[in-house]
Amino acid sequence: MTGIMSTPTVHEPARSTPVIGEYDVVVIGGGPAGLMAATAASRHGMSTLLVEMYGFLGGAGTMGGLATFCGMHARVFGTDVQSIHGYADELLDRMRALDGLNEPHLSVADRIQALSYDISALKLAADELVTSGGAEILFHTRAVGVARSADDRIDAVIVESKSGRAAVRGRFFIDGSGDADIAAWAGAPFERSEKLMYPSLMFRINGVDSDEAGEAWRVVREQMEQAEAAGTHTFPRKKPIVRPQRNPLEWRSNLTQLSNADGSPVDGTDVHQLTRGELQGRRQVWDAFEFIRDHTPGFRNSYIVDIAPSVGIRETRRILGGLQLTEEDVLGCADFDDTIGVNGWPVEAHVTGDVAFRFAPVDSRGYNQLPYRMLVPQRVENLLVAGRCASMTQGGQSSGRVTGPCFAMGQAAGTAAAMALGAGLGGADIDVSELQRRLESDGAFLGLELPV
Repeated sequence: MTGIMSTPTVHEPARSTPVIGEYDVVVIGGGPAGLMAATAASRHGMSTLLVEMYGFLGGAGTMGGLATFCGMHARVFGTDVQSIHGYADELLDRMRALDGLNEPHLSVADRIQALSYDISALKLAADELVTSGGAEILFHTRAVGVARSADDRIDAVIVESKSGRAAVRGRFFIDGSGDADIAAWAGAPFERSEKLMYPSLMFRINGVDSDEAGEAWRVVREQMEQAEAAGTHTFPRKKPIVRPQRNPLEWRSNLTQLSNADGSPVDGTDVHQLTRGELQGRRQVWDAFEFIRDHTPGFRNSYIVDIAPSVGIRETRRILGGLQLTEEDVLGCADFDDTIGVNGWPVEAHVTGDVAFRFAPVDSRGYNQLPYRMLVPQRVENLLVAGRCASMTQGGQSSGRVTGPCFAMGQAAGTAAAMALGAGLGGADIDVSELQRRLESDGAFLGLELPV
């Protein structure tokens, strides 16, 4: 190709960016943490805007095709108990009213419960939950930067959409981006693992004969292992998940693993690697589906009804807050004085070619508390961070990134933001005992006693 200039940059002229709104609380990212944060902030009297890059809420649960809530339950001294409550209960009730929620099922070799659902029901229920408290939503809009009023304060978030470039002012901000975008742009310290957890691309299979398929989730794994042992097939990862949805004609499938040419995990903050992951993921989807269709009873007439709109990213940046939740905290069922919720999911490490699960002891309480300090970034006074980019080590994040604890973190962040604004304080300076009181008043379970 000729005529391409070799200069490494282009010059953009300075410009004034229009402010399209001013709010008490601005939440970036409509995943489980962000949608709960917006709900909480608005219900506690704050004018609230939720900015979301897709045309719907739910994060990995919708755009990633996950179709399963993990971390809503804990195995407490051998008994499976729902351990995430608060506004999450209302979301589940709204999904039940839409006939889009299954009963809990056993997962991970029957060692923990999960909760599957119809993705469309989550989209609808999340819309209703967030807007019912007065929060506004701005879909199809991506945050691209921040403007600071001082070294330790954010004045506005810069966004781009089909309407152009704009700014949204806020008095307080909540980063639910999953990648700690706002925190990083604002100068808050963060870290990245030397080797990230591998992403996946989910897909759904329709036309399954459920009677013939039976407990095919056990059969598929055995068949794949036998085929690899025989040398006839090679699959990107072990421990595939193939489970029925609300209508057993349809099964969700989680069995891909996305990597670069050198075998390293695809980085969710690198657009070139993301593009490779989408292309590679769809090829893996077809290869896995063909094997399942041709070898598994009940799938002979099945077809792929949907490939998720986006790859599912497990880990990128994680802030360095007042405390990092560790793998030892998870496996040791740790308590914290500043608990804002709990997490009962095992450590789920997506390593090369496999998924390694590590559980708290069988005879244990089965959950750790989540400290408020993991939501509080350093150096930025009017910002909280909730979700998979909160302050956790890689091992701690391998458990705490799933939906249930993200719901808990989001509700706590939105409530805390409202408290901080009401008292004229930074996020680090609020009365945590009062935060705990408000969370419990709104139905949240903090792990201060055993769940019922």
